Amino acid sequence: MISRETFAGWYRNRFVWVAVILLVVSAGTVVLVNRAGPEAKPADLQSQIIARMRTTLEQADPGQHNHAGHGAQQAASTAKPAVICGVRVYGYEPTEATALADVQTAYGFHLCGVAEQKRPWDVAVKLAGPVIMDMSTEPPGIQVVEATAEVMFTDRVRQMLPPKYADLALKEALSESEMADQRRRYDAAAGL
Repeated sequence: MISRETFAGWYRNRFVWVAVILLVVSAGTVVLVNRAGPEAKPADLQSQIIARMRTTLEQADPGQHNHAGHGAQQAASTAKPAVICGVRVYGYEPTEATALADVQTAYGFHLCGVAEQKRPWDVAVKLAGPVIMDMSTEPPGIQVVEATAEVMFTDRVRQMLPPKYADLALKEALSESEMADQRRRYDAAAGL
């Protein structure tokens, strides 16, 4: 026969197991809700902005985001060399935008290489620096932050970018993964 003590021990353990299961299910629910909550949309929006900025810069003539007097060398062929860009988005306005169509202005950093055939990355013409993109026009407007004869680069960055993005622009460029992806795409475009 089953004694009362054995039954009480089993019954108590059953409540313990039910409590453990409820705790695990609750924790799992919290994790899933947080992943599907507001953080998922900005991450998706962020990747859409990166893709839009990269495409815009790569399709633009290098002269549109040319700075410091750099230009692609003219090759013997008339084919226009590909421009391969890496982008880092610092932020966008309005900050409460939830869709790419709602974004008016994007602030970030760009590093583009002109992929002339058989020209390695190390000697390629490069265009780099903070960039402001007017996303309200088609195609988006590109404004590169550059120093002038009267204004130093750091001061120009602070003039053109909102303070929270200017601080990032003065110390952060591309992420390692973005740089690796850019180099892989550059090598393919340059036929290396």
